[in-house]
Amino acid sequence: MENAITTVFELSMGYAVSRCLHAIADLGVADALDDSPRTPAELAARTGTNAPQVLARALRLISAHGIFEARDGGYIHTPASRLLRTDHPQSLRSFVRMMGFPDYWKCFEPLTESIRTGESPRKNVIPGDMWAYLAGHPEQSRIFDEAMTGKAHGQIAGILSNYDFSCFKSIADVGGGQGHLVEAILKATPQVSGVLFDLPHVVEHAAVRVSDRLRLQPGDFFKDSLPVCDAYTIMQVIHDWSDTEAVKILKAIRRAAPAHAKLLLIEAIVPEDAQPSWIKMLDIFMFALLTGKERTLPEFRALLSASGFHLDKVIDAGLGMSILESSVI
Repeated sequence: MENAITTVFELSMGYAVSRCLHAIADLGVADALDDSPRTPAELAARTGTNAPQVLARALRLISAHGIFEARDGGYIHTPASRLLRTDHPQSLRSFVRMMGFPDYWKCFEPLTESIRTGESPRKNVIPGDMWAYLAGHPEQSRIFDEAMTGKAHGQIAGILSNYDFSCFKSIADVGGGQGHLVEAILKATPQVSGVLFDLPHVVEHAAVRVSDRLRLQPGDFFKDSLPVCDAYTIMQVIHDWSDTEAVKILKAIRRAAPAHAKLLLIEAIVPEDAQPSWIKMLDIFMFALLTGKERTLPEFRALLSASGFHLDKVIDAGLGMSILESSVI
């Protein structure tokens, strides 16, 4: 019984850990810590924080979860805390800051009523959809883009090491954002050409360079025609949308896809077990902030079938991500 009570205590108060992590990322504490132990007072001075004693309490809490380590009266980095540094090649600082956006946080306040009604709380907090919200909030949009970039850098390495793209001549990255995935594929496979397809304002600020092997095609996959290619990658886009919307997106790809084309749907698959998983947490964020959801393998199979694709195989790409390789029916 004691363990059960402790479990309820910890889960009911667990948002204290998240909020301290958000605050530490906002303050740039990881950037202020070098390779020597630093006291909370030193870190407070380096980050312009006027309450070192409160910073110490926040650090004590998150260090118990592997973010920083207490040593010699101060704190040192752990592999997890280094990911909060802005200069880390796989930095997740902006991802953590994004998860702590005030408006994101507000979407969880009416969750009880939303679970009762099944209606996303976002509608009463963020007018329009998430993409319109970001377009109207430049600072949040900047952090969002940085968050997606940091997350993508960590995931792309696993994708490239677990899938051979050399069998294709052309690849379209649908909803590819800044273009990091298609750029990495082209770098790894010199004989392949690519197309980055995303909304006009996204493509306009893409981080990739146009060349004879990579072109940009602005468009809306709900309205516009997609490029004709041998393969289509679509990475963590479908989880943003409801089943109805997801089928529309996949059908748009199917209309453009030649008979020999492959669809490479890159998503997290909800584990069908009773164990804790960040994917199960992300599923609730998709409900609270968007119209989407994380899906089980049978749910993905049904989506693909309804859109004109047959799921051929599932490839583990690491970090909870999978490549669902599908053929045109």
